[in-house]
Amino acid sequence: MTRLKITQTKSYIGSKQNHRDTLRSLGLKRLNDVVVKEDRPEFRGMVHTVRHLVTVEEVD
Repeated sequence: MTRLKITQTKSYIGSKQNHRDTLRSLGLKRLNDVVVKEDRPEFRGMVHTVRHLVTVEEVD
């Protein structure tokens, strides 16, 4: 199954509260944190919400 490598590239300071909550739900706590999640619609939706704060790569 394909996995997503999600990296927080920008700070959440000054962003909306739901963006902060979404980052926390993904497991990202600070700048340059990296998490690997399964490629599922739930995670794709979360990433779409904070797409301006993260970068995403597909990992096998």
